[in-house]
Amino acid sequence: MLPKMIHAVDGILVDKNEKIILIQRKSDTFNKYWALPGGIVEISESIEETLEREMKEETSVTVNPKEILGVFSDPQRDPRGRVISTVFICEYQGIPEAASDAGALKLCTLDEALVLNLAFDHNSILQTYKKWLVTKGTYWSKRLE
Repeated sequence: MLPKMIHAVDGILVDKNEKIILIQRKSDTFNKYWALPGGIVEISESIEETLEREMKEETSVTVNPKEILGVFSDPQRDPRGRVISTVFICEYQGIPEAASDAGALKLCTLDEALVLNLAFDHNSILQTYKKWLVTKGTYWSKRLE
């Protein structure tokens, strides 16, 4: 169980062909589900430092954050406890490979990703990203409609 409230980051990593990186989780929570790469902010880190560390640890790439898609704070988004996530849209450099927390990695189109079994609220996040591609803007949990 996580402490009372945790801040996390998730990354939508997009290549020049508009494919995004998903990782397959290999932890107890949502084991073998596909997910956006991400993780928990450590006490000594900024969220940008967490983003860079987690993306490298899970996908082996270096990221360049371009936008913040939004803040996702539904109290039910993580079964382990209260987790609020800031979601970044990023370009990246390097060859994506599954590392540390990732059991596997795949590059897929947004539409391909949306039909997978996705962990947490990542389907909702990617639906919001689909909307963002048309309207831009910043989103948060209560403004998703």
